[in-house]
Amino acid sequence: MKKILSICIPTFNRIRCLKNCLESIYQSSKNSNISFEVCISDNCSNENVHEIIEDYKNKIPIVYSRNKKNQGLGVNILKAVSLAGGEYVWIIGNDDLFLKNTLSEFKKLTETYSDIDFFLINSYNLSSSYVFNFPQPFSLDNLPKGMKAFSKNKVDRKCKFFDLIDQNYAFDFLLGIFLSVFKRKKWTENLNVIKQDLISDLKVYSNIYNTCPHNLIFAKAFNKSNSFYKSIPLSVNLSGEREWSPLYPFVEVVRIPELLNEYKKNGLGFFKYLKCQNFAVRRLFLNLIQIYFFNKIEGKEMINFKKHIFNKLLYPSVYYFPIYTMIRKIYKKSLNLIKKNKI
Repeated sequence: MKKILSICIPTFNRIRCLKNCLESIYQSSKNSNISFEVCISDNCSNENVHEIIEDYKNKIPIVYSRNKKNQGLGVNILKAVSLAGGEYVWIIGNDDLFLKNTLSEFKKLTETYSDIDFFLINSYNLSSSYVFNFPQPFSLDNLPKGMKAFSKNKVDRKCKFFDLIDQNYAFDFLLGIFLSVFKRKKWTENLNVIKQDLISDLKVYSNIYNTCPHNLIFAKAFNKSNSFYKSIPLSVNLSGEREWSPLYPFVEVVRIPELLNEYKKNGLGFFKYLKCQNFAVRRLFLNLIQIYFFNKIEGKEMINFKKHIFNKLLYPSVYYFPIYTMIRKIYKKSLNLIKKNKI
């Protein structure tokens, strides 16, 4: 039987997360008859990933491959998708969770919107410390109520791909892999946009190809595609397990604006591009302060002022956002003092 969905997981270590991820898929599969597979590419982990695979291979259909050496995240994302045979691909991190209704709801989406090539599916955010306070593997019955959604947009929308390049849908402009589900055929037909020498660079986030290869393929493959935004979340992404956090200020200063440039090359409208760039660079000064004055924040050696900073100084958000942030903090502190005095 042809698979409808391939859930692709590029993994490296964090086997306790991977176990919870697979457990959540297993729990979700009990409520759906969708034909699916889980494709796992292990980037030469030091931890025993194979043991976790053995635990779940009789519960859910798994395609597993292990790289002989660590090839970097970018290459491993492509490797995970290369294992897929489904009509649709959903790339998730090993620290993401499905919900009990994820697979059943996704099947409904494909049946209702058969003309859609690209789905943007909202996700809940949850601290990993919450998850690991429970017996393992984590049961979806223990998910808390009132989890915050990644996107605050509460209206489903059928649209074109570039309509989704908007901070109101994804503040990182689809950088997070866990939000996107797409037609595998179009992805495969556009792999030639990737420069193999750059994606193979093992220095983390050293170029746009090893930072967000999926977005570069999206920009080319789906620029004219019918798309759909699903406002009710169907996954949970965990904060607290992200080794790349010290590099995020750098990514926000350099890589996300570069990503928007790629979208523009592939058809993103000029005025929308300016709007998105204005939002993307709003924390420029705050991020630069972190990068250059906080030892735990990385990436300063990869910044070229003329190339990466100078043209961003033209955007108004660079100046008003720090002021807005400062006023907001003062306002919150004032409210807390008033409440404290009243008590």
